[in-house]
Amino acid sequence: MTPAEVIVEARKLLQDTQSPYRYSDTDLLGYVNQVIKRVVVFRPDLFTNITSIPLTANTVIQDLPSDAHRLVEIYYIDNFNAVSEIEREILERAYPIWVSDPSGIPFNFIRHPRNATKFFLYPRPIANLTATAEYVVEPSSYTINQTIPYLKETYLGAVIDGVVWLASSIDDEHVSSQRAKLFYDSFVQALGVDLQQRALIDNENAPAPPMAAGRPQ
Repeated sequence: MTPAEVIVEARKLLQDTQSPYRYSDTDLLGYVNQVIKRVVVFRPDLFTNITSIPLTANTVIQDLPSDAHRLVEIYYIDNFNAVSEIEREILERAYPIWVSDPSGIPFNFIRHPRNATKFFLYPRPIANLTATAEYVVEPSSYTINQTIPYLKETYLGAVIDGVVWLASSIDDEHVSSQRAKLFYDSFVQALGVDLQQRALIDNENAPAPPMAAGRPQ
């Protein structure tokens, strides 16, 4: 998906397909980028990245890479062990001096309560460690022909609706507020309906597949 593809379809819905256009490509590109940033707020799960990140030695407080919007999960210390999430209150109640322990291979992580791009590790890591982590990527401002990463083609319609909503909201001369609300509702519903569907199929408690003679089908 590129902003150019979104703009072509948005112009059809805005009835703005003849030059000179009411909306310039620059304006519509700005709307595309605003919509993408809203998608990240509504559905951060659509922009997740799983990768190896460097750890800062000898400190419990760690930072995600500069392109991170928020932490999803720390899975394991590369080449060593898995890392389990624990609540800070529980750890401090059981072992108040945990921050003073010597450096080692971390086996617990704690989310920062007020900063979504920071986290704590216990014990604090030794030098030259990396961890496999998942985090939400902060979208950049895309150029008109640049492929929008992470966001799948199936969300093209939702992005188009979002762009038409923004354009309609700003341009009171050519369209009513009811039309803007129609496209806003469609934009939000498309994202929300998909989330409901995922809740039905992405279920760790789903029934096991049928068995025959003690072997999986």
